[in-house]
Amino acid sequence: MEIFKPFGFDKTLALITFVLLGLGFVMVFSSSAVLAEEKYHQSLYFLIQQLIGAGVGLAVLLFILSARKPFFQNPLLIYGLLLLTLFLLAMCFVMPTVARTNRWIQFFGLRFQPSELAKISLVLFLAFYLDKKKDRIDEWRILIFPLFIISLFTLLILKEPDYGTALLVFAICAAMLYLGGVKLRYLAVLGLGAAGLFAFFLFQASYRLERIAGFMDPDKDPLGNSFQVIQSKLAVGSGGLLGLSLGQSTQKLFFLPCAHTDFIYAILGEEFGLLGTLAVLLLFLVFLWRGLAISARAPTPAGQLAAAGLTLGIFVQALLNISIVLGLGPPKGVPLPLLSFGRSSLIMNLAAIGIILNISQRKRSERGKR
Repeated sequence: MEIFKPFGFDKTLALITFVLLGLGFVMVFSSSAVLAEEKYHQSLYFLIQQLIGAGVGLAVLLFILSARKPFFQNPLLIYGLLLLTLFLLAMCFVMPTVARTNRWIQFFGLRFQPSELAKISLVLFLAFYLDKKKDRIDEWRILIFPLFIISLFTLLILKEPDYGTALLVFAICAAMLYLGGVKLRYLAVLGLGAAGLFAFFLFQASYRLERIAGFMDPDKDPLGNSFQVIQSKLAVGSGGLLGLSLGQSTQKLFFLPCAHTDFIYAILGEEFGLLGTLAVLLLFLVFLWRGLAISARAPTPAGQLAAAGLTLGIFVQALLNISIVLGLGPPKGVPLPLLSFGRSSLIMNLAAIGIILNISQRKRSERGKR
């Protein structure tokens, strides 16, 4: 029913990926060189680590791109990946803590963040499950299993704790359920339950409430809870229209925390100005357009759901990060896809893009169109 066309992948999406990746290398070095020199006595430290992550991610992307069989519809792979992700998320709690969190698996000096893998495994699982059960998707008992899986993964990520990623993962899953045909009244009930869960964890941690208070009233505590938001706005605002030029940021000189990770968009705005930030936003909008176009042309419902879910996951994360940098939301610790420093995020984003590009190589056969 479908034809696999090697090298028939979406060239525009691939080009955008490489442009964002290249810009990410430039900005990671620019925003981290001073910190790397201070901490590791090697100004290229973070750039080298990012290049290593990109090398692994591109190798995974090329491997996925070349797969002729629709592996994202293989139940053994789908459920195997789901179980692996669940195991890794649980293993985080027996690993040494990092910055008072249990977000990483650590082995042989390497660290990996399983919540990044969860974004892919949940999308592929829901795409497969919703396709197989599409004729009975209006029955509550059919939804019990996926809702249990979503709740379990969300709860584990919340317990790490990683509130921002848990919120993002849940939002992606809710979008997948909607695209898969689940009725709005069921989604409303799910939303109410999720609101209670997230509210509970919100009030369990005082620092989260302080972040919200700092966001709502930045002038109340400018050197405390609002410091990061204020410094981020200063970075973006000082860039003006054209920016201070590459490497000339002052906020990266230990004024803006997490300049090379969660707030790299602020440094980009300072050095490349409004035009630079709008250019990056435009690239992500084109990424969304091409990803959804690939989804619309996919020959199978599972392929359509997988492409849409992975595309929305990357775009929504980018939009969330940009909103936080611009002071439109409280800090949540969500990196900017393909640009922020972070090997786990970079590898998994490139893997997700590999799946989208693989789907773009699959065309409905003439026989299947009849």
